[in-house]
Amino acid sequence: MTRLLLGVTLERICKAVLLLCLLHFVIIMILYFDVYAQHLDFFSRFNARNASRAHPFSNSSRPNGTIPSYGPAGAEAPSPSAKPSANQSATEKPLQPCQETPPGLVGRLLIEFSSPMSMERVQQENPDVRQGGKYTPLDCLPRQKVAILIPFRHREHHLKYWLHYLHPILRRQKVAYGIYIINQFGEDTFNRAKLLNVGFLEALKDDEEYDCFIFSDVDLIPMDDRNLYRCYEQPRHFAVGMDKFGFRLPYAGYFGGVSGLSKSQFLKINGFPNEYWGWGGEDDDIFNRISLNGMKVSRPDIRIGRYRMIKHERDKHNEPNPQRFTKIQNTKMTMKRDGISSLQYRLMEVSRQPMYTNITVDIGRPSPRLARG
Repeated sequence: MTRLLLGVTLERICKAVLLLCLLHFVIIMILYFDVYAQHLDFFSRFNARNASRAHPFSNSSRPNGTIPSYGPAGAEAPSPSAKPSANQSATEKPLQPCQETPPGLVGRLLIEFSSPMSMERVQQENPDVRQGGKYTPLDCLPRQKVAILIPFRHREHHLKYWLHYLHPILRRQKVAYGIYIINQFGEDTFNRAKLLNVGFLEALKDDEEYDCFIFSDVDLIPMDDRNLYRCYEQPRHFAVGMDKFGFRLPYAGYFGGVSGLSKSQFLKINGFPNEYWGWGGEDDDIFNRISLNGMKVSRPDIRIGRYRMIKHERDKHNEPNPQRFTKIQNTKMTMKRDGISSLQYRLMEVSRQPMYTNITVDIGRPSPRLARG
C-alpha cells in the first residue's frame, strides 16, 4: 500500500515538473520573439535614420513594425474636392487625384519624446513645407484642402514635437494642408472651443478654399499614419485610444483630443460653443450638437486610432469648469445662439513662421457670473 501511494506521489511530481518545464519553454519562446522583434525594430529605425540623412524628404517619425499600409477600417470615402492647377500648361500630362489610401504609408510608428527637439531641426527635416506651415503634394491632386487648428498657450515645447511628427505624417498622407496655431492672448481663463471657432474663421480668411478642418490638441501625436487626417461623410473623431486612457475609448460620446469636420458640417452645428471657460465639457457639447443635427460620429479602427500624449501638468488658468455638466445638459437650447454666429474676438497678430502660422487673439474673459460658477 505504501509503495502504491509512493508511486502515485512520484507520478504527480513528475507531471508537475513536466508542466513547469513546458511553462518555462513557453516563457522562453515569448521572450525570444520579443527580443527578436526589438532587434528588427532597432535595425528598421537605424535604416530610417540613414535614409532620412540621405533623402531629406523621407520619414522623420521612425516606423515601429512593418505592417502593410491599408485604410482605416470602416472609414467612409472622402469626397474629392481637388481642382487642376491654374498654371498647368496644356502640353503637360494632367495630374491624377491622389489615391484614397496613399501608397507610401508606414503604419505603426514609434513615438517618443526623450530626444531633444528644436524648431531648427523640424525645419531642416521638412524643406518642402512652405512658409506658414503649408504643403501641397506635387505628384497628385489632393482630394481636400485641410486646415489644422491647434488651440494654444505656453506650449512651445509640445509644439516642437507635434510639428516634428505631424509634418512627415501629413506629407505621406498626400494632404494639402496648412497648420494654424490659435494663441490665446493674456493670462485669463483658457477657452479651447472659442479659440477653435476663431481658427475656423481666420483660416478661411487666409485661404477660402479650405473645405476640411482638423481640431487637435498640441500634446497628442498619432501612433499610426493610416489614421488619415481628412474629412468624411460624417464628423470624424480621430483620437479613439489615448495612452492615458489605456488605449481605449473612455465613453461612447467622447469627442475630445483630435476631431475633424467639413466646412458644411461645422456650419450646420453653428461651430463650437463659446462659453466653456476652463477645462472640460466643450467636446461633449460638440458631440451633442452633432447628434442633435442628425449626424453621427465616425471613428477609425481602435488599432489605428491610437495616440501618445506628451505628459504635462495642467495649465495655469485652465482649471475644471464647474458649470460644464449643467451646460452639457442644455446644448439643445444654447447651440443656436452660442457658436460661430455669436463669436466675438480681437485679432492681435498674424505671424507666418516657417512651419506654422501663428494667430494671436484676444477672446476676452468669462463674465463675473460665469467666473463665480
